[in-house]
Amino acid sequence: MPHAVAALPRQVRDDLARRLRRKGRPFTKDDVQVVEEPMLKRAVTASSLGNCMEWFDFGVYSYLAATLGKVFYPGASPGAQLLASFATFAAAFVVRPLGGLFFGPLGDKLGRQKVLATTMILMACGTFAIGLIPSYATIGIAAPVLLLLARMLQGFSTGGEYGGATTFIAEYSPDRRRGFLASWLDFGTFIGYALGSALVTVLNYTLSESEMLSWGWRLPFLIAGPLGLIGLYMRMKLEESPAFQQQLDEHDKAVAERETNRHEFRTIFKDHWRALLLCVGLVLLYNVTNYMVTGYLPSYQTEVLGRGSTAADLLVLGGMVWVVILITFLGRLSDRIGRRPVFRWAAIAQVVLAVPAFLLIRCGGWILPGLGVLILATILAGFAAPSAATLPALFPTSVRYAAMGVGFNFSVAAFGGTTPLLSEALIKITGNDLVPGFYLVVAGLIGLLTVRFMPESAGVPLRGSQPMVSNEEEAHELISTSKELHTIGAGSR
Repeated sequence: MPHAVAALPRQVRDDLARRLRRKGRPFTKDDVQVVEEPMLKRAVTASSLGNCMEWFDFGVYSYLAATLGKVFYPGASPGAQLLASFATFAAAFVVRPLGGLFFGPLGDKLGRQKVLATTMILMACGTFAIGLIPSYATIGIAAPVLLLLARMLQGFSTGGEYGGATTFIAEYSPDRRRGFLASWLDFGTFIGYALGSALVTVLNYTLSESEMLSWGWRLPFLIAGPLGLIGLYMRMKLEESPAFQQQLDEHDKAVAERETNRHEFRTIFKDHWRALLLCVGLVLLYNVTNYMVTGYLPSYQTEVLGRGSTAADLLVLGGMVWVVILITFLGRLSDRIGRRPVFRWAAIAQVVLAVPAFLLIRCGGWILPGLGVLILATILAGFAAPSAATLPALFPTSVRYAAMGVGFNFSVAAFGGTTPLLSEALIKITGNDLVPGFYLVVAGLIGLLTVRFMPESAGVPLRGSQPMVSNEEEAHELISTSKELHTIGAGSR
């Protein structure tokens, strides 16, 4: 076997062989897509910025959960206030699948760029509106109702955001670098969370409790307006993804114009149900951990463990900075050793270390709780880094956005967004403050089962798309390798 062919990872060699059998000939220059580096950088930046803005709001809401409970539910007990605040938080996830059902088919028909610009506008409006809502003391029951409506607008727009952003960035990325480049999407996620949580930490430290309850809590939400305008400008400057352009240049354009949403979803559930289940399982694994650390851990420390808000905020903020440091390195690692090993070892670590991590977080001082948070943050980075490259690769181009909208958002709504609410409720019911650790163990076991059946996609072109390379040299190398592999296949026949 020629060295160039033997050096290919097995999944790449098998995919290349299948494509050559269908074509009946080696690749030519027209069969390989060379991605322009400036446009690739703009696509990565614009996609990441949208996630950054979304999670800026998320970090703000998570760190202000106890404060918002006092502002919008002042008549309830502290525990009930926190539960009500988390219930409002979870309500946004109820409408996320509706956003996915609405925006997903539009993204597959009208284009990824147009839909992502729309979701950016809606997210900014929903977050900005929260900062303008009068308190319960001013307008009574209308205040929490308006908060709920604003959160639902956020949830609806987010239903089209992450699935679209992962699709967009995956379709722009060269096959060999997809793990590294797509990891920047979740890099933006945790940068946004860190910025939002850092802002709240500073406000909690500099303002009195009465000032925070009166007006301080509004400031982080009001910042979302300018951030949204910046993100919208960047996304409007983007061109459509190469994979989507390729699809529209072919006969699929007429099909896409005739096909209704109902037909597309029928195709997804009939022909891609296995991939849909894998998507749900992987999203569960990632997002239960994600929302446990980012959504619940700040309030867990202050309301359950009685730790000071500044100490709790700084511990989780340190964990988010650690995720930001790790995530692109792990994304690059997934390009080299594969997505499955990264997911597998992170899931094993979660099963083994989740409960010990919470035991450490319960300790006094800074060192042991900080170590516990870093353990959870490292596991979270292991899930976040390969996700944006793995999930879009499960589906073909023609249904990728819609399928991501269904699988990702239903799983997040059912398992991710409910994690803070269920964790708090289970602690109240059982009286055991280690319940969140056991919750993570269960998620890790489900994730291990999912990874067992997950196809390896590192280095493999997306389904329904041409091979993507970074430069002409890689294109010539791939064409040469395809000739050698075609010769081997012809000889074996």
